[in-house]
Amino acid sequence: MKIRIKHIFRQVCFAAYICLSLTACNLKKEEKPVSPPFTFPLSQSYIGYGVINVSYTRLSANTDESGASAGYLRQGSVVRIIERRLVRNEGKTETWVLVESSAVQASVKGWLKESLIDIYSNENQAITAANQITNNR
Repeated sequence: MKIRIKHIFRQVCFAAYICLSLTACNLKKEEKPVSPPFTFPLSQSYIGYGVINVSYTRLSANTDESGASAGYLRQGSVVRIIERRLVRNEGKTETWVLVESSAVQASVKGWLKESLIDIYSNENQAITAANQITNNR
């Protein structure tokens, strides 16, 4: 008799488990609509801003040190970073950035190694850092 009661109890528990599992699967969760932020990061025309951290550097027309010169920048120059690219050169991977500097006379655009600039998220931070560099010379 005891064995039969245990058997019936197991069957009832199993049936209850199946019923609860099926009803839990049928419950719909409240869906929240997904809306992108107003300034979607991929829609920006730049990555950030940078300040040249070496006394003088040459911008290249491409991601190669021996490439044609696109211009020169001095320490403390503020640039807009447009693109970042990983370049494999002689077994080493280097990060190059495409920058644009709007100097007083002309706009200069070219590639340089990322290690030659300090990167900031906005232009005000970059300008503040550039002022500190130029005041410490």
